[in-house]
Amino acid sequence: MVDARRLRIAFFGTPDFAVPTLRALLATMHPIVAAVSQPDRARGRGQQTKPTPVKTVAADADIPVLQPERLTDPPFGDTLAALRPDLGVVAAYGKILPEWLIAIPPLGLINVHASLLPKYRGAAPIQRAVMAGETETGVTIMRIVKELDAGPTFARVVRPIPEDATSADVGRDLAQAGASLLVAVVEALAAGTALEEPQDERLATFAPKITREESLVRWERPAREIHDQVRGLAPWPHAWTRVEGSRVLVIRTAVEDEGGGAAAGEVLEASGDVLRVAAGRGCLRLTQLQPEGRRVMSAREFLAGRPLTPGARLS
Repeated sequence: MVDARRLRIAFFGTPDFAVPTLRALLATMHPIVAAVSQPDRARGRGQQTKPTPVKTVAADADIPVLQPERLTDPPFGDTLAALRPDLGVVAAYGKILPEWLIAIPPLGLINVHASLLPKYRGAAPIQRAVMAGETETGVTIMRIVKELDAGPTFARVVRPIPEDATSADVGRDLAQAGASLLVAVVEALAAGTALEEPQDERLATFAPKITREESLVRWERPAREIHDQVRGLAPWPHAWTRVEGSRVLVIRTAVEDEGGGAAAGEVLEASGDVLRVAAGRGCLRLTQLQPEGRRVMSAREFLAGRPLTPGARLS
């Protein structure tokens, strides 16, 4: 049996997705010499500046936290090198890491990537998989190289995507799965038994950053595609439509087959708990909505404040 050595780890992460991996590493014998997180930003309706989720967990564990505005700032590189990390672990840090940084730890940097590489390389693998109607996804632990998400892989785990799951739902599941998988790879690296496999470039697809311009619901599309758009864009920026000229976020939907013969965007039924709208093929039942500047509400609550009649059009 190979004896594992203790690895000094520099952790890179920012949002909630990274927290399970950080907590899992804290439970190992490997010391975390620093947590690198993006600078604190103003968040929420009140736009109050709050620490990143990773910073909060790291500070509670008395881990030094580094938050460079730019990775090129000389003090950051010098500080990180002085900590003498053996390995860097990245989980949704949010910035592309330069070659000089990748070269600091002797064992390099490894990443918890939320897709089954080489599919969905890039900034938004979870959202893109959900929006594409994929039925499964997963987590891949990969070595970071200069080219985006193209490094050799150590391990992967597959997870189903339930047909009504949002990106937030999938992200929570993958965060937990990725944490366990990452620890197993770290232990293998420490023991000198880790194996790496190159990616098949012929199978590579890309998952570019989500933009607000993708949020408008195009009712001429099939109901299934709109449903995937709605759940893929949750929790941000959310899909939206115009209701009598006003912008309304579409939070939750269900696909129904009825609606043949109606115009795309036409309200088929609007009473009680039911708000059904025709799509290019089939129809959608809108179950949760959020008028601009208001809270999320059920279809019943929405219709109580804004009655609609069959034949009205959403656009």
